[in-house]
Amino acid sequence: MQHRTSKSLIFILALLVVFCPLGIDLYLPAFVDMQNALAVSEAKIQQTVSIYMLAVGLGQLIAGPLADKYGRKPIALSGVALFMIGAAVATLSDTWGAVMLARVLQGLGACATFVAAFAIVRDSFGHKGSGQMITYLNGIVCFIPALAPILGAWLTVEFGWRSNFAFLFVFAVAGLALLCVIFKETKPEDSIYQGHILDLRRFSPMLSSTKFMFNAAITMVCMSAMLVFVVGAPGWIMSHLSLPMADFTLWFAINAAISIVSSFIAPQFIKRHSRRALQFGLSLFCGAGFITLLLPQSSLINYMLPMYLASIGFAFTLGAAAGNALAEFPRQAGTASALIGLMQMSGAGLLMAMTQPLELLAPWQLALHLCLATPFLALLFTKHRQALHSAS
Repeated sequence: MQHRTSKSLIFILALLVVFCPLGIDLYLPAFVDMQNALAVSEAKIQQTVSIYMLAVGLGQLIAGPLADKYGRKPIALSGVALFMIGAAVATLSDTWGAVMLARVLQGLGACATFVAAFAIVRDSFGHKGSGQMITYLNGIVCFIPALAPILGAWLTVEFGWRSNFAFLFVFAVAGLALLCVIFKETKPEDSIYQGHILDLRRFSPMLSSTKFMFNAAITMVCMSAMLVFVVGAPGWIMSHLSLPMADFTLWFAINAAISIVSSFIAPQFIKRHSRRALQFGLSLFCGAGFITLLLPQSSLINYMLPMYLASIGFAFTLGAAAGNALAEFPRQAGTASALIGLMQMSGAGLLMAMTQPLELLAPWQLALHLCLATPFLALLFTKHRQALHSAS
């Protein structure tokens, strides 16, 4: 099915992958206003991101097999519809509990669009092209941290924190209409689906594959660091360092711009040297963690510069690792994508939750998560590297 690589398909993929990050990055500047309006602590506002990520991950246990049984389009449409409903509930919410419920609905919706997008990539671009396309999509996703906080800051200042969720509702309505009109099913005719939807044995082939688990675990560890950064940065920059919202959005935008450029350079390198791309990306990622530990965290530049290195590393790492993991299961792309998504989202959220009781300052917690990738990097230089990650 590699002929289905039209501009409309790439547009649909871009549309599907932006729901998940948009559901986080848009309302980051509204954290302080939400905390005041809902009369809750900063930790509880951060939990609205954690519960969202948990729903994105766990929901994929069902969304993935459903994508293999019913096709990519029904799952994508259902996901956008759920996201739309969640956005409407959040817009009308007056309590923290209601917002949490809305975030669960949005997370379940975003998980379906995430699974559908990854499965479509495997359907349409095959083994060799999947890593490249995933990295290109990551570049598109990186536009969201660049633009969404700026839009979210303007919406919050002009119309209040609820307007962020009202915008997400309108965006979902438009996305639903476009999917109905433009997207055509890509599920292969020989796609494998067996057993009951909730039968977790369907994940056994992935769980027993050393190559799949190694690469999927890399995406989990790296995503945990990015999540720690996204959740901790607003409070560290605007509260601890007492800097204005404008500084927060500017430094976030610079980070996103670096990620965008990296994500459009990385695919060509991944195509030729997948394992070297992964080694390079993880080296930058781990290096950023050790640099953060060494620098005094009394200024914003010492917090953000290592993160810029990590963002470059993430661009090279994500495409190489996810593409290599998916390559093992061309006829179970939906199910394999779901397990990657579960590890990448819920696993990342769990890793973040495990370090929160340590009550580390935001930079130290970030450094810890960046350094968690070190064992994976070391294994890529051992004699077992071929079994863990194919060279091409």
